[in-house]
Amino acid sequence: MSEANKKRILIAISGGIAAYKTAELVRKLKKDDFEVRVCMSRAACEFITPLTMQALSGNPVHTDLLDPTAEAGMGHIELARWADMIMIAPASANIMAKLAHGIADDLTTTLCLASEAPLHLAPAMNRIMWQNPATRANAELLAERGITLHGPASGEQACGESGAGRMLEAAELADIIRRQFATNNRNNNNDDDDDDENDSDDDKVLSNPLENKQVLITAGPTREAIDPVRFISNRSSGKMGYALAEAARDLGAHVTLISGPVALEAPQGVTVLAVESAQEMHQKALQQAQSADIFIATAAVSDYAPKQQATQKIKKQAQEITLELTQNPDILSDVSRQYPSLFTVGFAAETEKLIKHAEDKLKRKKLDMIVANPVGDNQGFDQDTNQVEIIWDQGQLSLPEQAKSALAKEIMQIVSQRFANHPILV
Repeated sequence: MSEANKKRILIAISGGIAAYKTAELVRKLKKDDFEVRVCMSRAACEFITPLTMQALSGNPVHTDLLDPTAEAGMGHIELARWADMIMIAPASANIMAKLAHGIADDLTTTLCLASEAPLHLAPAMNRIMWQNPATRANAELLAERGITLHGPASGEQACGESGAGRMLEAAELADIIRRQFATNNRNNNNDDDDDDENDSDDDKVLSNPLENKQVLITAGPTREAIDPVRFISNRSSGKMGYALAEAARDLGAHVTLISGPVALEAPQGVTVLAVESAQEMHQKALQQAQSADIFIATAAVSDYAPKQQATQKIKKQAQEITLELTQNPDILSDVSRQYPSLFTVGFAAETEKLIKHAEDKLKRKKLDMIVANPVGDNQGFDQDTNQVEIIWDQGQLSLPEQAKSALAKEIMQIVSQRFANHPILV
């Protein structure tokens, strides 16, 4: 790619131990032929050196608000005009608070206020800081203003604690950036083609009804750890969700698949985010739903998880043991509630009263559509075929038993048709 055609991304690093991941992010972006420049806060320089980032990006690193080497001595204006996208990784609680309230007292915050480029943040901080009401309010305020937050993830933290607050991995952030630019490129190309008299709008709708749409799908089971070697799970194979991901991709969508533990190969052209627990899937789903157009929840999420996880393998001693369970978050309800404009499709796997339970779930969780299928007696879970009832407000359609791959194509065609008539999007 010529230098003139390269996409320009500005990586801003704030103070946090997760800054070491940003070095790998810059390396991956350079490998993908992005033009990368880096700016760093003073605190960031305590965690990783500007020299490291200069070597990886191939460009001088910017640390000062007033740069004597820049045109007119205002480096922030040059960088603000140069960038096609700004990604702050890691984004500390401090810089989130500054951006939320329009404070511009260093290079990063000033150039963000001065730029018209899309702004993306990868939060990283202690779990308690992330859960603090002030941080949560700032995150919501930033999202309302069109700033996209990616993460944080859950897991072990540098402080020794465990919970939500980890910065997403470099590979995940690189995928997000690639998808963002791919979507923009396709939108621009479609705009250029509007005047082509040989293109039929009807043909486009029929061949790629989900062109440029972001489809988010959950698939497979979740595992809820009892101790380091045992867990609670279910019989879901993930086959239906993976088939839907391929079908959505074939209709022109950009597909992100959040997958529990399965023995399936990742579909080509689909971004797969692997998780284990319901909590992890919940966090990923809420994060990815921010940029999605359609959300399809096929995952068989464990309703309950052990209240406490044993740190060592539980030995066989007593004749009986009591395992106390606590309810997991409801992923489908939370996504539907937090993103009411998102076209949301649920799945209902039932052993009895299939239609009644599905209709109840459709109304209770405020879904646009629900796909109900019988399970048990060699039906549904871990099978290559399935049959379903598709239900929406004032509508219902039965699809007979067939291969899940064929069934997925029919389901996605119906989803695309209903999505096109989604009243919020009209």
